[in-house]
Amino acid sequence: MRALIAKGDALAGLGDSRAAASFYSSALRVAGDGTGLAPAIIAELRRAQAAVQAQARRFEAHLTSSLAGAGFNPSTSSDRFALSLDLMAGRKRLYQQEPRFYLFPGLPQIQFQPRETLPWLAAVEAVAGEIRAELDALLAEPDLFRPYVEPRADRPNSDAAGMMSNADWSALFLWKDGEEQPDIARRCPRTLAALAEVPLCRVPGRTPSILFSKLRAGARIPPHHGLINTRLICHLPLIAPPGSRFRVGNDTREWREGQAWAFDDTIEHEAANDSGRDRTILIFDVWKPEMSEEERALVSALFQAVDAYGAGGQAWGV
Repeated sequence: MRALIAKGDALAGLGDSRAAASFYSSALRVAGDGTGLAPAIIAELRRAQAAVQAQARRFEAHLTSSLAGAGFNPSTSSDRFALSLDLMAGRKRLYQQEPRFYLFPGLPQIQFQPRETLPWLAAVEAVAGEIRAELDALLAEPDLFRPYVEPRADRPNSDAAGMMSNADWSALFLWKDGEEQPDIARRCPRTLAALAEVPLCRVPGRTPSILFSKLRAGARIPPHHGLINTRLICHLPLIAPPGSRFRVGNDTREWREGQAWAFDDTIEHEAANDSGRDRTILIFDVWKPEMSEEERALVSALFQAVDAYGAGGQAWGV
């Protein structure tokens, strides 16, 4: 470590701060968390760390100035290029699709799906008030809602990061695992009519699921990943008090009533409701627009074959 720092000092003395930072950074990596190191070397490492941080600020300012001269504007230029800069500067980390069950290769790594690729989304938003009215009638019967994560008798069960049988996150299904729930569905005709033209992900026995999802005031859903990457999960916020928010990868957003979005649930995501009221949204799942009709049919056939081999498949959930 002392030799690496000395080399960095020598290069800094020659005016090559970029090369110096590479040696200082190597010393910091060797030091780890600093356990057991003498106070003198810790002081040297802190000096090296300060030099690395100063060099990073200078380098970032240089890139910002140069790219602005080349016409780059963070608010209007390519989102993908902007993310590449954030990753390069260490401002954000790389999140990838990590499905727990099935990966369809070649699909783009997108956290929140661009609205322009979802031409049906605005029509769903347009009837949010009517859907909210149907939800309000159901909320008057709170016992209808059940914990979203419930144990299965035919599979091993884990605590699911504290979510198993936890009513902090509860749901009421209109469709579940590809099957209509008639007692609830018949009470929500406008909700189902709004989804009639939506490309719902259809795999018999597994999907679609259409549900009202309630997150209690003060509750959290811990970071997790979905099972397959061939679909998007859609949220239509119906009761969204300020302070209720959702993160997918690097992107954190607040739910706003009547403003829908779709996201890839195989990218790490989590939810929090730091408001003083329950948050309730409509959730449903759709095929990714990049999937061809043939690919959708083949994925559906694949999982029907999986489920035909022995009793009971693994519910995908949303």
